[in-house]
Amino acid sequence: MPTYEFYCENCKKGFEVVISISDYEKRKYSCPKCKRKKVKQQVSTFQAVTSKKS
Repeated sequence: MPTYEFYCENCKKGFEVVISISDYEKRKYSCPKCKRKKVKQQVSTFQAVTSKKS
């Protein structure tokens, strides 16, 4: 499952959430500290693993 990074606009804290893509699309996430849904997704890096050798 992918990891998404968010920033809560209410309590001004950043946090990560590991959720499925379908839950992400349904917006089934909120700030773990204040439980509000007023969050912004942050730009983050990712790593892809492939079977090919370069």
